[in-house]
Amino acid sequence: MNYQRLLVTAALPYANGPVHIGHLAGCYLPADIYVRYQRAQGRDVKFICGSDEHGVPITIRAMKEGVSPQQVVDKFHALIRDSFADMGISFDIYSRTSATLHHETAQAFFKKLYDEGLFEEHESEQYFDPEKQVFLADRYIIGTCPVCQNPNAYGDQCERCGSSLSPEQLINPRSALSESVPEKRKTKHWYFPLNRYEDWLREWIVEGKKGEWKSNVYGQCKSWIDAGLQPRAMTRDSSWGVPVPLECAEGKVLYVWFDAPIGYISATKELTPMWSDYWQREDTKLVHFIGKDNIVFHCIIFPAMLKAHGGFVLPDAVPANEFLNIEGEKVSTSRNWAVWVHEYLNDFPGGADMLRYVLCANAPETKDNDFTWKDFQTRINSELNSNLGNFVNRAMVMMHKLCKGKVPPMHVNHIDEKDAELAAAISVAKKEIESSIEAYRFRDALAEIMLLSTKGNKYLQEKEPWQLAKRLNATGTPASAEAVEAQVQIDNCIYFCLQLCANLAIFIAPFLPDTATKMCHMMKVVDRMLQWENGGRPDLLKVGYSLREPEILFRKIEDAEVLAQVEKLRSGGTKPTTQLPASKPQEPVNTQLVSASKAPISFDEFAKIELKTGTILTAEKIEKADKLLKLQIDLGTEQRTIVSGIAQHYQPDEIVGRQVSVVVNLAPRKMKGIESAGMILMAEDEDGKLVFVSPVQAVRAGAEIR
Repeated sequence: MNYQRLLVTAALPYANGPVHIGHLAGCYLPADIYVRYQRAQGRDVKFICGSDEHGVPITIRAMKEGVSPQQVVDKFHALIRDSFADMGISFDIYSRTSATLHHETAQAFFKKLYDEGLFEEHESEQYFDPEKQVFLADRYIIGTCPVCQNPNAYGDQCERCGSSLSPEQLINPRSALSESVPEKRKTKHWYFPLNRYEDWLREWIVEGKKGEWKSNVYGQCKSWIDAGLQPRAMTRDSSWGVPVPLECAEGKVLYVWFDAPIGYISATKELTPMWSDYWQREDTKLVHFIGKDNIVFHCIIFPAMLKAHGGFVLPDAVPANEFLNIEGEKVSTSRNWAVWVHEYLNDFPGGADMLRYVLCANAPETKDNDFTWKDFQTRINSELNSNLGNFVNRAMVMMHKLCKGKVPPMHVNHIDEKDAELAAAISVAKKEIESSIEAYRFRDALAEIMLLSTKGNKYLQEKEPWQLAKRLNATGTPASAEAVEAQVQIDNCIYFCLQLCANLAIFIAPFLPDTATKMCHMMKVVDRMLQWENGGRPDLLKVGYSLREPEILFRKIEDAEVLAQVEKLRSGGTKPTTQLPASKPQEPVNTQLVSASKAPISFDEFAKIELKTGTILTAEKIEKADKLLKLQIDLGTEQRTIVSGIAQHYQPDEIVGRQVSVVVNLAPRKMKGIESAGMILMAEDEDGKLVFVSPVQAVRAGAEIR
């Protein structure tokens, strides 16, 4: 279908605590990348989000802290809103479900379904806290999970194993408010008959979305539908929330998962009087960005509500991500095992783009992934600095040194094969980036950008304009044929490098918006150049145009910073010191017991080994070889194919652009039918993971290691 507008939502975060990097990686960063790309395409798009302020955790926190729920949500709404803004998450509106307009919208939605007789009234026995004299919503009840034996599972879900539960399934249930044993008492509620929409959902999702939706989303939905849907209560006994708009419903509020998704609608109403164009016209494309724990609510319950109400568009896609763990462990807010966004920004001022890069490059798009501070450092230093930052800086420095700070002319009749290849690579990269973003494969799109930057570094290294300048100066006669040829080659090299810089700014803008702005400043162009239609062109910067002095795009992450952040995690968020605490007392090393594991070799024997730095250009898995990756390595003067046994430690797209140390004079040997011409050096960490032995700072590919 030819959509005229896009409506993009990101899951409403609970306003009972700050946001952490798992939240960013799960839905907010991919949503922002997608929206920024669509805006650059010139499309009509609205990006909607806001705080979910009626969740049970909010009332529990308020009770524990001795404050009102409103005070809790006011505090965290502001903190979450500002954290998103500081990370460059560019919502068109960030609203909140405690707003009057939201209450009115949610109540009107409920009342329409009620008036049309779509709810079922049921009186049932529910858990009641005799000490607090209140009925307990599912999340107010804590007990042992029957699946994983987690002693602190909630009455609606176990956050350890992810199982959906009911309070009756919990072992030894207790009240979250008083720790007392709850009693069963009768109460009346209104149930939404999901079972009536089971056939429609099966047709719409199981038959209609197969092959279109991500496998994790489709699989979870199919599993729910195949198991059979049941009526679900859409009201709760509580004093905090959207009051049920019925005279007979005193003391009852709307169930948070009825109320919260309607927040997308009320926020759009708050944003624009044309809200109905985005929610009620069939030529609107609706996309929900969420984490995997919210799939059932956004793909089954909310669409069924919209279908029952009538007149609303349904989600075209729900690209849910998996979870991001921290240093090998699941995020735990109770243990403060998390990297909080506002704290990160305090510790790394101006570092929003660095975190955006790492979270996208390591995004949990198809499986749970792990964030480690060491990987953060490696990616910033060895990928952003050594690849993208290195290329832009070298191109700008060469332009000022060799072309008087101006864009040199491009000599059409002297374009060689390497010039043409780079120009073609820019065009091809644009198409690859587009197709990946449109398919919600943001990690692939970012990898394509970094690969293009790698090609720029390789091109510059092969062209060696600094050597051409030496040859030019050595002639002593600028008008000589040799001098003219050298100047022409310098001009073309710098011209194409600068045009690649301009294209990289366009391509990287949805991912690293601050970086793109810095690049535009250096090139003295306005942000309008970042419109997507300009990408792929080799003539964006005009000949003779003066450019500013280069500035460093990314700073280096020091070892001490990484150590401090890991200690901060281990100490539960207390102020870090300069050294990591040892996990156990370390015994002094007896040097007499330390011996070489292999026989000693002479210096002459060692000197036979030729070591050079290389840059990984491509990486791919080898069929029927679980441990092997086929790597294409740039060694400056040549490219080598090397087969390396690191597939169980790294995904191919994680390592493209990395600098590595290579044994280049190792005799070639065939592995799985592929001739491997060298070996990359790896070390094993304390957990048994292989890590790259790489230069501490960026060096040219092919530099000798001695």
